[in-house]
Amino acid sequence: MNSTIPRVSRHYVLAAGGTGGHLIPAFALAIELERRGHHVALVTDARGAQIPGKPDFLTAHVLPAGRAGGLNPLAWLRAGQAIRQGRQMALRLYDSFQPSAVVGFGGYPALPALLAATSARIPTVLHEQNAVLGRVNRYLAGKVDAIATSFRTVERLPARYAGKVRLVGNPVRPEVMALRGAPYPAFGADGLLRVLVTGGSQGARVLSEVVPDGLAMLQPALRTRLQVTQQCRAEDIEAVRARYAGHDIPAELGTYFEDMAGRLADAHLFIGRAGASTIAELTAVGRPAILVPLPIATDDHQSVNTDEIVEAGGARAIRQDLFTAVELAKQIQALAQRPGTLANAAHAAWNCGYPQAAQDLADLVESFGGAPLVDVIRMSSAAQAVGQEVRA
Repeated sequence: MNSTIPRVSRHYVLAAGGTGGHLIPAFALAIELERRGHHVALVTDARGAQIPGKPDFLTAHVLPAGRAGGLNPLAWLRAGQAIRQGRQMALRLYDSFQPSAVVGFGGYPALPALLAATSARIPTVLHEQNAVLGRVNRYLAGKVDAIATSFRTVERLPARYAGKVRLVGNPVRPEVMALRGAPYPAFGADGLLRVLVTGGSQGARVLSEVVPDGLAMLQPALRTRLQVTQQCRAEDIEAVRARYAGHDIPAELGTYFEDMAGRLADAHLFIGRAGASTIAELTAVGRPAILVPLPIATDDHQSVNTDEIVEAGGARAIRQDLFTAVELAKQIQALAQRPGTLANAAHAAWNCGYPQAAQDLADLVESFGGAPLVDVIRMSSAAQAVGQEVRA
């Protein structure tokens, strides 16, 4: 007879804003919690419910969530009404789902779900993906039970909350994490230089305008070895195609690539934005990068996201107003003129990764558990099921 004590099955709610930056780590945590035998539900907005990559087992509940901002009092009133409505809907969900904890990943759609959880005295955990505490997480930080961070230093996180902060890293998609043990692709003096260029979920026009011309300025011995994959905005793609054709540089262009993990695995160099998920994937796989932080990102958080990987030697960051074809060519040439330079940068990026992020976040969430009586009931039911199976 198997004497192993059955794992307690609990219910958890994950609340996240409707962007990939918030939802990718939520999906990764959901997969890990489901693997451990738990039941997981997602709270997001209409946009988040349509984001690709949501696990099939994860049911999405769409809640209204007003975004307060600006000076228009009517906008503030509408936002307040939406938050109250979302809070009431979340409370009804909790009555039926009975979560052991609610985990917030930032973004305005997470706000009513977390407010409902704190009012219902359900344990709450925040996960901050960026190196600057987001506005919603900033507002909720004093109300929740734990704050999980992705960087060693997080700006706008008050020191008085240090006792409930846990550094876990930023969970990434399992298909990306599976590449962590694979070696950096061989790059020799005569081999191809495979460059991957992306600008986040919506692309980035500045990359479309600068990267083709910057690559064309490389020394011929390097330029003739280029193989480029670039994500573009739909309205930019034909102009970018013409630029690459004019420079005689082979390039595969698209508005969205299904197998981004495979393309990252093949890449020798990444060029793109510095969103939290991008940094997490680069450090998970170990890929050198030239990063161009989005200048209009809230609190300039993308610039701060680059600090650790740049300091370690795994990436170079260029401010957008300084991101020219000449500067890009200069940085690529410095990285690629000696085969060992890129490989060393890849290893430095790899050392910045948090390969246990999903597991460590799941451990933190599980530590808040459920009510003891609920656990006893679930444990008893599980034990009875095991006993019946053995007797059968």
